Amino acid sequence: MSTPVLHETGSKPLDSAWVREQFPSLKLQVDRKPAAFLDGPAGTQVPKQVMDAIQNYLLTANANTCGAFETSRRNDAIIDSSRAAMADFFHCNKDEVIFGQNMTTLTFALARAIARELKPGDEIVVTTLDHDANVAPWRALEEKGVVIRQVDIREADCTLDLDDLKKKITSKTKLVAVGYASNAVGTINPVTEITKLAHAAGAAMFIDAVHYAPHGPIDVRALDCDFLACSPYKFFGPHMGTLYGKREHLLRFNPYKVRPAPDTLPDRWETGTQVQELIAGIGAAVDYIAELGRRCDPTAKDRRSALLAAYRSTRQHEMALLSQLITGLLAIPGLKFFGITDPKQFEQRCSTVSIRLPNHTPTETAKFLGDRGIFTWDGNYYALNLAERLGVQSTGGFLRIGLVHYNTHEEVDRLLAALRDLAVTS
Repeated sequence: MSTPVLHETGSKPLDSAWVREQFPSLKLQVDRKPAAFLDGPAGTQVPKQVMDAIQNYLLTANANTCGAFETSRRNDAIIDSSRAAMADFFHCNKDEVIFGQNMTTLTFALARAIARELKPGDEIVVTTLDHDANVAPWRALEEKGVVIRQVDIREADCTLDLDDLKKKITSKTKLVAVGYASNAVGTINPVTEITKLAHAAGAAMFIDAVHYAPHGPIDVRALDCDFLACSPYKFFGPHMGTLYGKREHLLRFNPYKVRPAPDTLPDRWETGTQVQELIAGIGAAVDYIAELGRRCDPTAKDRRSALLAAYRSTRQHEMALLSQLITGLLAIPGLKFFGITDPKQFEQRCSTVSIRLPNHTPTETAKFLGDRGIFTWDGNYYALNLAERLGVQSTGGFLRIGLVHYNTHEEVDRLLAALRDLAVTS
């Protein structure tokens, strides 16, 4: 696994009661039953302090940037504060943090900028395991004659075929684009090793960390990746995207922008006026995770240390839930499970699973659960290559269950009981 910090000790067990009190939406009921939010991979719920930060911005700092008056100065300070928070989250410098509409939009913009230096015959490596937001922006460059190489998977456990990856990276490779973790089946990829392979071939490394970000700490310095993108709405923040890029690359590549926009970092990459109230919420989301970390480890001396402490505790909690979930799922007759099931390999996965029940489409299963207040997702979740590779795209994809740190053992019990009830019906 690429994040050994998760194996360190020193954090207390998660205080689930305190955690759940931070999320007002968890009190929602469906037909007088408490809602169980097992839909986190598509977007997590947000804590109250994120809501407060967005409201406070709109009440006290609602202005555009760089104005000679109070609300604009407050706006600039809030954006700077949130950028500093994301720099701690990524473990990078502030001017290496870019805000944008979402990861997909940021990746398309980056791909267009990189394409200015590519020529026909240059190659980019993508994978079968990835969300299409880390495939389509690079495939779009085929219009310029760029060749796309796609790495296969090991079907038995839905892990990347590293032998195939090594064959696909050649002297013609200019960029390798790999997900940190699969949003469909939860596989955590060995991104540190892959980054070394890319750099040995003279290629840049782009990591899609959208799905990994709520489950483990990100350290771009340790990874040595060239770019990494994630989405705050997947780690308890508002609907936006963030991009890390090494300073030398952000200065080297030329993004498309309006002429009056500054050519300095990070402004040259942030096209137009940002959704500034949501940027306020991004900083608050990072601070929520840090606050959780300080409760788990009161000795944490700074925000980065607190973030690492939080992830040590949330990882332990999520793995306990995952073990309960997978054990229960595998006991359901006829259930098809996609991905790693062996607890000895849990270091290679996060707490997201995909399944299919016999005689029921994923949509039917999701509706059955949803009517009982249990929220899951059906379909391909934009992991189109994987759904096609596993032969489920034409029949509705998968049913996805996503656990994050605000979920509970009781919710897993409810889910398993409901699936057992559905499995015995035809």
